[in-house]
Amino acid sequence: MPKTRRETQKLHMENETTLRLTVFIGLFIVFAGLEQLFPRKILAVARPKRWMTNWIFVVLGSLTVNTMAKVLPFIAVGAAIDATNKGWGVLNILGLPVIVEFLLAILILDFAIWFQHLITHKIPVLWRLHRVHHADRDIDVTTALRFHPVEIGLSMLLKIALVYALGPSAIAVIIFEILLNGTAMFNHANIRLPLGLDSVVRSVLVTPDMHRVHHSVHRDEHDSNYGFSLVFWDRLFGTYVAQPRDGHADMVIGLKWQDDRPSNILWALFLPFFRK
Repeated sequence: MPKTRRETQKLHMENETTLRLTVFIGLFIVFAGLEQLFPRKILAVARPKRWMTNWIFVVLGSLTVNTMAKVLPFIAVGAAIDATNKGWGVLNILGLPVIVEFLLAILILDFAIWFQHLITHKIPVLWRLHRVHHADRDIDVTTALRFHPVEIGLSMLLKIALVYALGPSAIAVIIFEILLNGTAMFNHANIRLPLGLDSVVRSVLVTPDMHRVHHSVHRDEHDSNYGFSLVFWDRLFGTYVAQPRDGHADMVIGLKWQDDRPSNILWALFLPFFRK
């Protein structure tokens, strides 16, 4: 049995990694299959090259997080365990019923991701990193995986700080991460949902049609619909745009100045340092 907090954290991380990887692979296969059966848009770039680049970003992001886990005392789940053990964080102080605490943690964490996403569009240095995600000329399930490793690292640091301040349970953090990854793949997927179903789903969750607006070349549209999971924050703060002005079939995805270079991994990695 583990004898130290470090060993306890390692065990939780191993269990979390197995669970998250299993759900991730399963959902990826489902959404990639649905894209083949019910595509929303014709892709502009050959899939093999794009997918290779986007999957390399997954590997680099995973290496970044694994490196952080080796040099930091705790990352997200470990921070939740440590905060609980020390009684740190608002939720640990309030001592609310378990289900109330769990739901509050999910809502607050989701709002934090929404707000983090918003500021990556508003602060120039963060936008330089985040535009690697937006530079994808198509949007499909792999776009959900395309984030610069530096942005992944900064996001993890913010998440650790939030977990210590909030004090959620480790299971709430794990469930939130699974929900976030799953909904991100869903709303980036190139899937044509029936309009009636889309309308019902987007009353709670961000749908592919809703998030596709966020990847428009038009600045006012990609400065909208920041949510990855829940729609409430965009509706509440006035950043919700229902449909793209050019229609889904004709809208252009990506950044106005770009060409096919974002499909090149080296070019994409150095994009934050380009003056564009």
